[in-house]
Amino acid sequence: MRPPGACPPPVHLLGTGTALPGEPVGNDRLADRLGIPSAWVETFIGTRTRHFAVDLDTGRARWTLEDLCTDAADRALANSGADPSEVGFIVLATATPDALMPSTAALLADRLGIQGAAAYQLQSGCGGAVQAFAVARALLSLGPAGLGLVVGGDVCSKHLDLGQDFRDLPPAALVNYVLFGDGAGAAVVSGRPRPGARAALTHLEHRLAGLGLPPGQRVEWFGAADLRSGTAPRTPVSEDYKAVEQRVPQLARELRDALLTAADWPPETVDYLLPPQLGGRMTERITSELGRGLEWEPVSCVAETGNTGNALVLHQLDRLLPLLTPAQRALVLSVESSKWIRAGFTVEAPDA
Repeated sequence: MRPPGACPPPVHLLGTGTALPGEPVGNDRLADRLGIPSAWVETFIGTRTRHFAVDLDTGRARWTLEDLCTDAADRALANSGADPSEVGFIVLATATPDALMPSTAALLADRLGIQGAAAYQLQSGCGGAVQAFAVARALLSLGPAGLGLVVGGDVCSKHLDLGQDFRDLPPAALVNYVLFGDGAGAAVVSGRPRPGARAALTHLEHRLAGLGLPPGQRVEWFGAADLRSGTAPRTPVSEDYKAVEQRVPQLARELRDALLTAADWPPETVDYLLPPQLGGRMTERITSELGRGLEWEPVSCVAETGNTGNALVLHQLDRLLPLLTPAQRALVLSVESSKWIRAGFTVEAPDA
C-alpha cells in the first residue's frame, strides 16, 4: 500500500496520434459561408484555420467522433509500436459523443479489434484529456505492466445550426461558429518505463475552481419530448466569452504555480509550456504572461486546429514529444470554462 502523501506513480507515454477531418477551413472561407467580415474573425479570435466533420455547404456529416478517434488511436498504436491486443483499457473523454449508448469508447474498442478490454467514457470539456490521464494512472497502478489507451475528441460542429442568418447573431453566439473545430487525439500509456518510452507524466492536477460561479459554457442535450413540448433550449451551444477572458488567465496562473510547487521545479528548469488552448489571440496573451522573463518554448496548436475540446492536450503532446531531448521538462495547462476546472500535469523526458 502506498504511504500517505506519497506521489502517485508516473504515467509513461509510449506514443501519440491525432486526427483532423478534411481540409483546413480558413477565415475567408468561413466568413464567406457565414456572411460575416473575415477581419472580425482574425482580430477577435486569432484562429487561422479549423477542420469540420460536417460539410459547410450542406450540413451533412462526413466524419463521426468514432471515425476520428479510431484514426488517432491507430496512429498512436503505430507510433508506440504496440499491438491493439496489448491494450487492457480505453479511457475516452468527450463532450460530444456520437450517441448516449453505445458509448463511443466501446465502439472504438470494436473498431480497433480489442476484445476483453475495459472501456470508460468521460463526459467532459477541455480538461477531459487530463481527467482521462488521471483515470489511466489509477488503472495502471493496479496493473503497471499493461498498456492503456487515452483518447480525447470532439465533433463540435454537430451542434451548430448552419441554416440560420448569422448576421442576426450576437457576438456571444457567433463566437462558437469561428472558435471551435473538430478532431481527436490518442496516447498509448504504461505504468512502467518501456524501451522507446517518450516521456512520463508525473504530477497531475484536475480540480474544480468555480464554486458559486455560473458556467462559462453550456452544451445542451435534449430529446424528442423536449422538442415537442418546446422546452428545448433555443441555442444548443452558448458561451460567456467575457467571463472566459477574465477567468481563464487567472486559473492558468494558479495551475502553473500549483504544478511547479508539486513537482518542486524552479521555473527556470522548465523547457516547454503547453498553454490553455482557447482561441489563437487569447492563447498568445496567456502564453506571454505565463512565461514572462523565462525561456519557455510554447507548444500550441489552436490557431491551426481551432478549439477541438478534449483533443487539444493530446494534439499538443503529439507536437511536444518529437521536440523533447533527454531530461527536458514541460508544463501542460488546461482550463475548462464549463464549470471552471483547472487541469494539467508535468512532463519529463527520460535521461539519456
